[in-house]
Amino acid sequence: MKLIYSTSIYLLALNRAVQNQPTAEDWFDKGLSLYNHGKYDNAIKAFDTSIKLNPKDAKVWYNKGDLLDDQGKQDEAINAYDEAIRIDPKFVSAWNNKGVILMNQGKYDEAIKCFDEAIKLDPKNSAIWYNKGNTLDEQGKYDEAVKCFDEVIRLDPKDAAVWYNKSDVLEAMGKITEANAAFAKAKELEHRG
Repeated sequence: MKLIYSTSIYLLALNRAVQNQPTAEDWFDKGLSLYNHGKYDNAIKAFDTSIKLNPKDAKVWYNKGDLLDDQGKQDEAINAYDEAIRIDPKFVSAWNNKGVILMNQGKYDEAIKCFDEAIKLDPKNSAIWYNKGNTLDEQGKYDEAVKCFDEVIRLDPKDAAVWYNKSDVLEAMGKITEANAAFAKAKELEHRG
């Protein structure tokens, strides 16, 4: 009887200790807070602890990717985004952010694939169309870039930045009249905003 009682007390104490331990979500929240306060190294440690407790949480991997990207660790960020995508293949922001890094690395074809996947999942997301248009512009694929910028304009006609980009691409194509019209529209929207 004494042994059973001692075991019960031990299990009760162990249960209380476990209940007081931070959860994966607690570590994630702590990581976000540290990230928002610019304490990147500690935020990474908090995200890693959250991942250790729950490795199947795509949002933790995604946020770790954002943090690594902010630190200039693009390859590590891509690995984190890849893990988020592996866990949740419909994670639009992970596809988009991975594409932006690849674009910045000059890996345009890989970036386009990421943007295309993100667009399949969220075709009304103007930011993805914008990023794809910029990537196509970098490749000199001006006709395709203009189509992407036109889609952004259809989705968000008051976005002055896309009008500027469209103007630049049209100018590169030698379509000066259209480029000037797009530039004028950008200036008009900028003054309204």
